[in-house]
Amino acid sequence: MSEIKLHASWKEHLQSEFDKPYWQNLTAFVKQEYASHVCYPPAKLIFSAFDHCSFDDVRVVILGQDPYHGPGQANGLCFSVNDGVKCPPSLVNIFKELKDELGIPISTNGNLERWADQGVLLLNATLTVRANEAGSHQNKGWETFTDAVIRAINDKKQNVVFLLWGSYAQKKGGFIDPKKHFILKSAHPSPLSAYNGFWGNKHFITANEYLLNKGLKEINW
Repeated sequence: MSEIKLHASWKEHLQSEFDKPYWQNLTAFVKQEYASHVCYPPAKLIFSAFDHCSFDDVRVVILGQDPYHGPGQANGLCFSVNDGVKCPPSLVNIFKELKDELGIPISTNGNLERWADQGVLLLNATLTVRANEAGSHQNKGWETFTDAVIRAINDKKQNVVFLLWGSYAQKKGGFIDPKKHFILKSAHPSPLSAYNGFWGNKHFITANEYLLNKGLKEINW
């Protein structure tokens, strides 16, 4: 991964991570996986979330868990898929909630780069995965790195909205300071849990209201 350049605005805050043993081990693991197996997202898109959303621009953070592991789906942004790819069930439910909250027609384009470019960091806890093997790159070091990303935002920014959907995201974001930032929690948008509190959570409206109250630009969802 050494040839993949992280956006300069992030390097300033994460440079110390790249000197730690876990990062060296993670780099070796990911290189070996990509050399010997089909993995997602494509190597050039592993850090896409950071390329589309600089550190200075972060206004909203959405935490995911794993990249999609099907052909052509993952594009480096959590919950997002490439242009022309059928929207997975969780993303369909996100779009349904957007329609209920804001009247936005349900999109057939699941590429969320349009959100990322406005300051929404779409961060998976694990940034790579082996094809058709969900969770195959968990506990190899990615979680340590993405914890450092969240910690940098928590410590060095203020008035960021964190959308924590599901128990995994809520646990990962457990150290975020609620006095500095705005934390919204609900069930995960997966069909298995959306009925348990994702529907009607009003997170998109509430996030924009908070941003406007802080004198910040709202997100055009």
